[in-house]
Amino acid sequence: MPDVLDEPIVDLEALRASIRAEYAAVASEPDRGFHFHTGYHLAAILGYPQEWIEGLPPGAVVSMAGTGNPFALGEIRPGERVVDCGSGAGADALIAARLVGPTGEVIGVDMTHEMLATARANADAAGVSNVEFREGLLESLPVETGWTDVVISNGVLNLVPDKAAAVAEMHRVLRPGGRLLAADIVLERPVSATSKLDVSLWTGCIAGGLLEEELVALITAAGFVDVELVRGGDVFAGAPQQSSAADFGTRGAGIRARR
Repeated sequence: MPDVLDEPIVDLEALRASIRAEYAAVASEPDRGFHFHTGYHLAAILGYPQEWIEGLPPGAVVSMAGTGNPFALGEIRPGERVVDCGSGAGADALIAARLVGPTGEVIGVDMTHEMLATARANADAAGVSNVEFREGLLESLPVETGWTDVVISNGVLNLVPDKAAAVAEMHRVLRPGGRLLAADIVLERPVSATSKLDVSLWTGCIAGGLLEEELVALITAAGFVDVELVRGGDVFAGAPQQSSAADFGTRGAGIRARR
């Protein structure tokens, strides 16, 4: 099995700049069309309850991007604290804020300025006061150790160069017994070293993907227990722009685990 903890072979800052640019466009030009699905169509593909989506400000939905539905992996309870890793336009964080209610709290973390601005505007439009959006990297979460009951993430881990550091941070911010509910992708065929140099394959949620067994091993190595992978469907077919996802057997998947 390939070592999933190897250092990435692409330039980290160049990669992050490209990812920021891609998702800044999702925030500012949501109708442009991408090689992944977005918006209301994506929410329907991923099985979000219609009443949840209708309860969000349109700005949170049109710039929504992801590969699964973390809420389908486990319950979010009233009064809990939630951290959304890679919160984007804020759709999942706002849903979580409704689920935890006024006695709960949500922190969304994202590295893209345009997404953070969009998410904050959407929280204001929704009248939600128990959610906060912070700028940061998943490899160094701006969240207190042991603060949260639940970590959610949606289609973001594959974009992170140092996945081991990111998962270790998810483990750190969870209280003992806290839960990880993460939607992402898995590959049926590994990405070659040459393909990993193609930044467009990273921004398209392909080059940073892992095989099923690699993803489970990554989560387990961080200290999580009761790790379970839930297979999903093809979340790239029919996207507005051509995608190479099918070449690698890229599919949505969910990971649930406990600290």
